[in-house]
Amino acid sequence: MNTQFILLTQSVTGAVIEIILLLAGAAVIGFLTAWYYQKHHYTPIIKNLEAEKADLNNQVAVLKTEKGKLNEKIIGLEKTLEEKGKEIEELKKPKK
Repeated sequence: MNTQFILLTQSVTGAVIEIILLLAGAAVIGFLTAWYYQKHHYTPIIKNLEAEKADLNNQVAVLKTEKGKLNEKIIGLEKTLEEKGKEIEELKKPKK
């Protein structure tokens, strides 16, 4: 068994297997490091951005309701303007 291990480590196939295992280990270490860094660094930023997004969505909803109210006022003022315009036209007409 010991002789086979020595021959395997000295062969090209053994070297390739060793390199692949070392690269796989390095990839796992790199992935875990990046994942922990991302979790520690970006999670608070994401939470803050989500809170800001919720606040902005609330502001948008309020502004939409205000826009609806202002549109109603505009429609009312346009009707009043039309009525006043009709009154002016009637007053401009000469009486017979």
